[in-house]
Amino acid sequence: MIAVAEALERILSELRPVATESVPLPSGWNRVLAEPLRSRLTQPPVDVSAMDGYAVRAGDAVAGATLRVVGEAPAGRPWAGRLAAGEAVRIFTGGALPAGADGILLQEDAEAAGDQVSAREAVQPDRWIRRRGLDFAAGDVLLPVQRRLTARDVGLAAAGNHPWLTVHRRPRIGILATGDEIALPGEPLPPAGIVSSNAHALSALVRAAGGEATVLPVARDDAGSIARAGRAAEGFDLLLTTGGASVGAHDLVQSALLPEGFQRNFWRVAMRPGKPLIWGRLRDVPLLGLPGNPVAAMVCGAVFLLPALAKLSGLPAAPTPTRPARTGRALPGNDQRQDYLRARLSADGAVATAAERQDSSMLNTLARADALLLRPPHAPPLPEGAAVEVIDLAPLGI
Repeated sequence: MIAVAEALERILSELRPVATESVPLPSGWNRVLAEPLRSRLTQPPVDVSAMDGYAVRAGDAVAGATLRVVGEAPAGRPWAGRLAAGEAVRIFTGGALPAGADGILLQEDAEAAGDQVSAREAVQPDRWIRRRGLDFAAGDVLLPVQRRLTARDVGLAAAGNHPWLTVHRRPRIGILATGDEIALPGEPLPPAGIVSSNAHALSALVRAAGGEATVLPVARDDAGSIARAGRAAEGFDLLLTTGGASVGAHDLVQSALLPEGFQRNFWRVAMRPGKPLIWGRLRDVPLLGLPGNPVAAMVCGAVFLLPALAKLSGLPAAPTPTRPARTGRALPGNDQRQDYLRARLSADGAVATAAERQDSSMLNTLARADALLLRPPHAPPLPEGAAVEVIDLAPLGI
């Protein structure tokens, strides 16, 4: 067995970001930028008013002063003249500041009558004016490379006048479930069979991480069925298998794929659940073999698959983030394997209480969990309230 950190390092070291493509701006959400995004214009393009009111020369607009209104400047229709002493221009939010003006008399501080306006309050120079380039200037880097775009980022790219974005394409992930005992949801079940949950849970996880998932037909527990499925792996950026990764007589993933060009990097990781993890390459396609137990498959998805998807997507390679918390119950000492205990969080997220039953087949426990509570190898017993590290599940899409 190898340590979790070494396993992740080996996986990430063999992956490279997928190719780039250009997409229309509305399709940019949740995509990863492949090059820095520079502004193509200056925002705002000229000095503009931040409020409705009157553009004035601040020295003229003292409290009680009356000015003559000589024009108006709504947004998009600048007033063409130059403001002279004793004059004001009616202006609206976003309107271009007329030449000669250096202040804004707010609408609520003004009293208008015909072409006259009186100031109830003195105007401060530069107050309520958004100067040219306040937000950004042409050529500024608006968004850096290796950034997954949020809705805010899409808005910023639009403001920078980018109708198209250069991003990494979505990683294509093939998902192959194996086992005589499983059927897809809605299919007739074999004797004493179960429904395959892994493929669909992993597919959802891949999509949540910005990838494209293809669920392949279930491969049966015979070498020929698994080998045929392996031949369908061409074109994927990563092949996920679930089941068949252990040491039983029907765990055939490795032996069945050897004649198809499979080369193993490592097998078995010092973690619980998830020990029988496989990492290798099937011809030109990286292969991550996950355990068949559904909780083990999802824990390995959180620990290994999500960082792998980030690397393929063009993001910086990094382990899944953890954060500190306190344990809600006493915990026993640990053996040589790193534990990932399913846990519920207190309302403020500060306390993580591990479920009493941690069987790796219990999806119901995982679905009710808010976090994975980490127990390092050879960790000593902990009393209630002791410091621990947790992985929050909701932000990961798990």
